[in-house]
Amino acid sequence: MRTAAHGAQSRYTRTTSQTRHMARYARTTSQTRHTTRGGRSMNKGYFQIYTGNGKGKTTAALGLALRAAGAGLQVYLGQFMKSMEYHEIGILKERVPEIQVELFGMGCIVDRDAGIPDIRAARTGIKRALEVLRSGSYDLVILDEIFIALYFNLITREDLENLLEAKPSGTELVMTGRYAPEWLLEKADLVTEMREVRHYYEAGVEARDGIER
Repeated sequence: MRTAAHGAQSRYTRTTSQTRHMARYARTTSQTRHTTRGGRSMNKGYFQIYTGNGKGKTTAALGLALRAAGAGLQVYLGQFMKSMEYHEIGILKERVPEIQVELFGMGCIVDRDAGIPDIRAARTGIKRALEVLRSGSYDLVILDEIFIALYFNLITREDLENLLEAKPSGTELVMTGRYAPEWLLEKADLVTEMREVRHYYEAGVEARDGIER
C-alpha cells in the first residue's frame, strides 16, 4: 500500500542527474568564490526571468539584489506598475547605496482602465532601463513587474527586444512578473516559475507590513 508519507518522500527524492548537478555546482561555486568589493567581477552576465502566479517573484529579485550588493556589485532596480514605496524600498535607499531604486508606475490598474499617465510612467521606465543598460555601469539590472506592464499593453514586445539588445555581456539582467511571454522565455538563460499551491489570501488574510509590503 502506498502511503501519503511515501508519496511525499518520492516527490522530493533527488534524481541521479540532480544530485550530480548539485555536486558540480557546489564545486564550481567553491572554486570561483572571491571578494568582489571595489570592482566589477562578472565576465559574463545572464538573462533571468521570474514569472508565474505564485508569491515570491519580487522577493526573490530583492534577495538577489542584496546578495549582489553584499559582493560589492552595483545594482539597479526599476519597478514598473508601482507608485508606493514598500518597506523594502525605503531601507534599500537608506542603507544600501550600492542598489539604486526607481519606481515607474501610477498604482494598481487591476480594478481600473489604464490611462495616459500609466502609459507615460511605463514608457519612462523603458527609457530609463535602456539608459542604465547602455551605460554599462551596473553589474545587475532588475526590471520588476515589467511583464505586467506588457500584459496591460503599456509597453511593447519591441521594448523588451530592445532591452535585451542593450544588455552588456557582463551585466546580469532579471525581469519579473506574471505573464512572461513564451517567445521571451525561450531567450532566457534561467526561468523560474512561481506556482501558487496555497495562499492565505483565500482565507481572508490581507497584505501585511513586512511580509507582503
